[in-house]
Amino acid sequence: MIQLALLLLLGGLGLVLIAEALLARYEVLVYAAGWRTPTIALPTGMPHARGADPDRPPDAYLVYLDGIGKRRFHDTRDGGRLVKSLIDGAPELRVLGQVQPYSPLAVPLADRPVWTWLRRHIGLVLFLHNVMQIFVAADHRYRPLYNRAVGSQIATQLRLAGYRRDSGIPVVLLSYSGGAQVATGAVDELWSQLRSPLWLIALGGFHNGANDITHAQHLYWLTSAGDQIERVGTWIFPQRWRLFRRSGWNRADREGKITVHRLDPATHVGPGSYISPEARLPDGRSHLDRTADTVIALIRDRLSATPETDGPLP
Repeated sequence: MIQLALLLLLGGLGLVLIAEALLARYEVLVYAAGWRTPTIALPTGMPHARGADPDRPPDAYLVYLDGIGKRRFHDTRDGGRLVKSLIDGAPELRVLGQVQPYSPLAVPLADRPVWTWLRRHIGLVLFLHNVMQIFVAADHRYRPLYNRAVGSQIATQLRLAGYRRDSGIPVVLLSYSGGAQVATGAVDELWSQLRSPLWLIALGGFHNGANDITHAQHLYWLTSAGDQIERVGTWIFPQRWRLFRRSGWNRADREGKITVHRLDPATHVGPGSYISPEARLPDGRSHLDRTADTVIALIRDRLSATPETDGPLP
């Protein structure tokens, strides 16, 4: 009886995964065919950016691309803590957190009636949907379409938040977990539309290493020996292996564009995660405090660099 129940469970999970894989591909194909226009409007009362005073240019724009828990325009619980810490610690930044990294059409899962029912009854499906979107974004058949879709979504939200093409104000893509796949993929589209100095900061990044980040000035890789999920990405995607020297990741590494920062002993998720407000370091700071401090320090150090070393790419 137990074996039968287990087989039924595995069979049901397999069917869910197949359905999710088909739905994930469907959305990017709908975008490519132009059958639906990506969502632009935000919920009533929600600003296009927080932080720096909108009446003056900020030192930089920061776009936060959350992990697979992202399902609405508002931040997830953990992502919201990080964003709040960044705004409080760096009021010179203008921060955007509304981008939907797992929807080429920029439609939050929470706004879809069928997903509202699923969230109440089978919450795991929400995470499976976003996981499948990561693999669609990594698939060579769909990757260019997906990259263009989310890159355009980010560019649109930046313009609505006050960004002007060729302004020279840096744009920072801060990504967590699977958001790194989207952030690296958005580089070309953002450069094409905005011509902005572009910096990437990946926190526990899960990505396939295939995206070309030539138009990004630098990528800061925040990782930890305790992050098993991030390590899985280095195993399962061949483009992350040193053998594949021509992959976007390995080319960037050889060009000196990738700098690794250790955040040991943080884990990917859970009570000891990078953005845990409870886990403490020997100096008394929480993991959340250290992560926010590190991100802010990286941005400020970059901002203070000389124009000769930090100007827009030709």
